[in-house]
Amino acid sequence: MIELQDVSYSYDGADLLSDISLTLAPGSFHFLTGPSGAGKTTLLKLCYMELMATKGQVTLFGRPADQIGRDGVAHVRRRVGIVHQDCAFLDHLPLVENVALPLTVSGQSTEANMQELRELLGWVGLASKMASLPAELSGGERQRAALARAVIMSPDVILADEPTGNLDWEMSLRLLTLLVELNRMGKAILVATHDLNLIRQAKSQVSARVLRIKDRRLQLAGADL
Repeated sequence: MIELQDVSYSYDGADLLSDISLTLAPGSFHFLTGPSGAGKTTLLKLCYMELMATKGQVTLFGRPADQIGRDGVAHVRRRVGIVHQDCAFLDHLPLVENVALPLTVSGQSTEANMQELRELLGWVGLASKMASLPAELSGGERQRAALARAVIMSPDVILADEPTGNLDWEMSLRLLTLLVELNRMGKAILVATHDLNLIRQAKSQVSARVLRIKDRRLQLAGADL
């Protein structure tokens, strides 16, 4: 669904990523590790066209990224759910409307999709928080709400950037369980994380490849994880 072939990315004359090749196939699960500043977020942004490769080719759902026009970008991004670490929400809107924002942007009404929204918020354990404002949610609740928002359009691929970075261990495991469930539904999952304990836990639940960015290149992580 998403493929990077010999992709490099440079910014302001500096190489940030070099010769990256990666395939996110249906039902695949990948972890992406590496120190802060290694380029994990940059790689995720290449996967949903917030950044464009300097060299090489990114292919999204059968189409080269450099041949996808503005309308095509909107279509691609409906098929890619993104979970950011910062969990930005509109503070004046209740949770259910924040989660429904991708629907609103695509021209659908929250009211017409209320049953689906209830079921989705129930799935992430937030059914009782539908009317709550973002400021009334805990960090773990905000992160689960961000996951709900990312999947409301039934995307084929989920990209998560340090989704457990601000969570305690119990809540990290809960979020991991939700990601594993999505993977078992056939979604391709790519999680950027520095949490090696989370990766070890995940490997007992799902067949996941662990990749590491080192010296701007992508490599398979060792068996010592």
